[in-house]
Amino acid sequence: MERALTKGLDQLNLLSDQAQQRQLLCLLEQLIKWNKTYNLTAIKNPRECLILHLLDSLAVTPFIKQQTILDVGTGAGFPGLPLAIMLPQTNFTLLDSNNKKIRFIRQQIHELKLTNVEVIHSRVEDVAELQYDGIISRAFASIEDMVDVTKHLLTKNGRWLVMKGVYKGSETEQLKATVTEVSYHELNVPGLDARRCLIQLAFAG
Repeated sequence: MERALTKGLDQLNLLSDQAQQRQLLCLLEQLIKWNKTYNLTAIKNPRECLILHLLDSLAVTPFIKQQTILDVGTGAGFPGLPLAIMLPQTNFTLLDSNNKKIRFIRQQIHELKLTNVEVIHSRVEDVAELQYDGIISRAFASIEDMVDVTKHLLTKNGRWLVMKGVYKGSETEQLKATVTEVSYHELNVPGLDARRCLIQLAFAG
């Protein structure tokens, strides 16, 4: 797995030191271990976990320019945990309502000694009085739903970073009065024979 991770990082053109690579491998090992008991993800195969969780998450690293990022509906901590490892100067908040997944995330923060990650155990609708420069997710079914439930948490000049498979431009039709598409990026995830993309959105005007 170490060789596969190194190759994947090279293909993503991501610079990493040995400590970061060890953290990523440890995270992967712990995910596989915990998954046997707590069913954190439907993906069981270690290589598939590497591709679909680690490398898929890390494919958006070059586009993270904000200082504070909310990973909403983070699940077992993806993409937030891998991004926090690779971007130690960026502050991440990982939010999810699933207790066992939050327990896993907290344990990983402790084990990996991550000082740039906070956790919120809650439904996003119940969170108030917090603001973030960026809000990222790869879990929401629709862009409209993601924007609707998180717009109170995004700063005026912030960005939504929406990770998708196939993107249909019609998904943002209902949002045009309040939200504008800033950029669209095709992502090439090493080892993955499927489309991936990142859409950046901002408040209109």
